[in-house]
Amino acid sequence: MFAGLFVVVAGLEKNVLTAGVIGAVGRLHLERIPVLSIVTAVLSNLVSNVPAVLILRPFAASLRDQQQAWLTIAMASTLAGNFTLIGSVANLIVAQSAKRRGVVISFWDYFKVGAPLTVLTIAVGIFASLNPAA
Repeated sequence: MFAGLFVVVAGLEKNVLTAGVIGAVGRLHLERIPVLSIVTAVLSNLVSNVPAVLILRPFAASLRDQQQAWLTIAMASTLAGNFTLIGSVANLIVAQSAKRRGVVISFWDYFKVGAPLTVLTIAVGIFASLNPAA
């Protein structure tokens, strides 16, 4: 599955992430930490966090403060993996291991804990990024 994600990402990069798409996404103001955090979190839950980072590479490369962009992407993609059971391959591995031991972790049971935890931790990450002295 994990290898398949990279194949899909490579296909996206070659066929979907055209200069026009990159320009349109650039108009979302990805230089703003909250916007980049939300875009990263949503994308991380659509394609998983590692492929999301690869997809965001051309967008981060076009931003003025690349260090801040990559720190934001690292924070948001890592924390976003906690949002749903399918948000990270690691979550799926844990759920499979638990199931073999008779413990069933459903999507919705995970979501009840993962969603609020993710929203809270990303909000704290955004706050800390915007207020480094805090």
